[in-house]
Amino acid sequence: MRQALTQAQLALDSGEVPVGALIVRNGECIARAFNQTRSLHDPTAHAEVRALQKAAQALGNERLLDCTLICTLEPCVMCVGALIHARINALIIGANEPKTGACGSAFDLLSDPAHGRKVDLVKGVLANESAALLRQFFSSRR
Repeated sequence: MRQALTQAQLALDSGEVPVGALIVRNGECIARAFNQTRSLHDPTAHAEVRALQKAAQALGNERLLDCTLICTLEPCVMCVGALIHARINALIIGANEPKTGACGSAFDLLSDPAHGRKVDLVKGVLANESAALLRQFFSSRR
């Protein structure tokens, strides 16, 4: 999670919402990313999606079997859909996202049996540090 927080700080330094993500497989980080929706003018350029794309390229496969996604903020519906399609095995989250979080806060897509995938979930890892970056970003804009 500390590496994901480093990515979130890069997002903050770039004027993006400070969310960072990484993909780990067999104890090795295979992809790192941060939010780039503003700089890329792309509403899908969330940290999680960017990390999934980089990991798929690194592995040469769209199926990220035996991979864990680590993210500083609870993923949205789009990102949870993407990680389900990518066959991510586990998700580790920092801060909850009460407005758009799709892992139990606003929605609970991971528990929906319709997709037929089980994704192990751990929430609250370094949540205070993750939330502090988000507060810093939004307080500077108000």
